[in-house]
Amino acid sequence: MIEKARNIGTVGGGAALVVDDHPLFCDALTLTLQSIADFDEIRSAGTLEKALEIVAQDDRVGLIVLDLNLPDVNGLDGLVRLRNAAPAAPILIASSMADNRMISHALKAGANGFVPKHSQRSVFRRAFEAVQAGQSFVPDNYIEPSGGGGDDAPGDALARLASLTNQQARILHLICEGKLNKQIAYDLSIAETTVKAHVTAIMRKLGVQSRTQAVLIAQEARFARVLPTDA
Repeated sequence: MIEKARNIGTVGGGAALVVDDHPLFCDALTLTLQSIADFDEIRSAGTLEKALEIVAQDDRVGLIVLDLNLPDVNGLDGLVRLRNAAPAAPILIASSMADNRMISHALKAGANGFVPKHSQRSVFRRAFEAVQAGQSFVPDNYIEPSGGGGDDAPGDALARLASLTNQQARILHLICEGKLNKQIAYDLSIAETTVKAHVTAIMRKLGVQSRTQAVLIAQEARFARVLPTDA
């Protein structure tokens, strides 16, 4: 199934970026991209931080292929932060966590397409062609989850998380790890007063009154990692 996407760039030329912590899969995706698209360069990153560094330094990146399960992020955090860092580059998720709700949440968080990780090359080809045509891509067996109450909450959480800047998302990630402002300031090499200002902005954007509530919003979005496949 292919459906219309919003505000995505044109694939081809420039550079592509594969973000996955498994070198063999990075190599396989690189070969697949080389066989079906005309990129000047295909780069790879094994962590979100490396991927963010690449997109900040290389404005040629015209496609990002992203695995959701990275060593330095949880759930959809990496997608939200990459979307904020590279708003014009189409992002195609390649993940083994491919149940209907995960796909739905990924699209809501800013992905332009979703391919189950062990799909045949022909499926990746169709996905790249869809993105190139300005469309989004989902697997043939994808069914949009019903709009029950259990699905609305995480969708709303994702919308609010997507409004955070990259630095705010990084700070929220550290808050979720239980770190205090002083520790966050040390980890990010910024002033503690700057951390406090960011925390205030984070709570305002998420519509919460405390750090604990902010953590709950983040966890609400991440829970899709363990949702069972819809019947």
